Amino acid sequence: MSTAAGPARPLRVVQVGAGAMGLVWMRTLTASDAVDLVGVADLDVDRARAAVRATGADAKVGASLGDLLADTVPDAVVNVTVPAAHNEVNIEALFAGLPVLCEKPAAPTLAEAVVQVAAAEATGRLLMISQSRRYYAALEEYRRRIAELGMPGLLTTGFFRGERFGGFRDVMEQPLLVDMAVHAFDAARYLLGAEPISVVCESWNPAWSWYHGDAAATATFLFDGGTRYVFTGSWCAEGLETPWNGEWRATGPGGTVTWDGEDRVTSSTGGAPEVPAGTHEEIAGALAEFVAALRTGAEPSGSIARNIRSLAMVEAAVRSAESGARVHIGALLEQAHRDALALPVRKEIRARLEASGPRPG
Repeated sequence: MSTAAGPARPLRVVQVGAGAMGLVWMRTLTASDAVDLVGVADLDVDRARAAVRATGADAKVGASLGDLLADTVPDAVVNVTVPAAHNEVNIEALFAGLPVLCEKPAAPTLAEAVVQVAAAEATGRLLMISQSRRYYAALEEYRRRIAELGMPGLLTTGFFRGERFGGFRDVMEQPLLVDMAVHAFDAARYLLGAEPISVVCESWNPAWSWYHGDAAATATFLFDGGTRYVFTGSWCAEGLETPWNGEWRATGPGGTVTWDGEDRVTSSTGGAPEVPAGTHEEIAGALAEFVAALRTGAEPSGSIARNIRSLAMVEAAVRSAESGARVHIGALLEQAHRDALALPVRKEIRARLEASGPRPG
């Protein structure tokens, strides 16, 4: 993992991707004292120029990361492209010697994410995935309250919203599991301090859904230690919507604790439910951890090697939904490593994959 030269100066950052989420990231980057946004790349150069104007950034514009490297001399890259482009952009940046903060998911497939783990190891550069919904003061408090009650026997998330996005989500085969559930799955790993072993999942598309693929699902994960984690959600549930983080309940030997997905953590053992917001939350929290990792050399919680198990939960849930069978995550990770070796990759990545061998869950 590389560290940034000159710990006092802001990191020079190039952002790749200037769509709707790209604008959100640009506003976060321009508001931060820790970074300077020096370049924005997008295949649609006019869109990139418009985004730069809209955010008031002092940044050069290009059609690709490669177009901007010489003129901007960046310290790091923020990748906000569509998931299908993550692999190409991340690997290009890593082999240019640049650490990357990438929007979730790391890749459309687990095998491509395994390739990215190998690329980060081969280059010695940090690749961090922004699981932005890990960064809430209320989530941290919820984790502390769960620990007080003892390891839960059951942890649940209910997620119900009626979002009309348009664009790539509308045509995905599994828009809920692939695009949104990864946040909850990742948070479950964080809250339990444990790893998933297997999953049984059912997904479907309600008759009134405006999505092409399955917009509803229920998944039950078995975690090491015996906890069951149950996610139930829908992207086409209009009315009485939950917060974006969903609504959570954990039941353990010492009682029950709930999180409303916003600022209330309520425990059966008592204590103040309201939790003040933290200094850096959501993507600002991911950015703060990324910068801190580059300054100190510490491995962030979202490093690709750690995050891959959250993505494995998604792929396992999708495979279970498609097959109707229980899917074991360790076996899935081992197969993903074999699949990665079958992909056309750089020789340095192949050498790393061959040296590391399959990685069980």
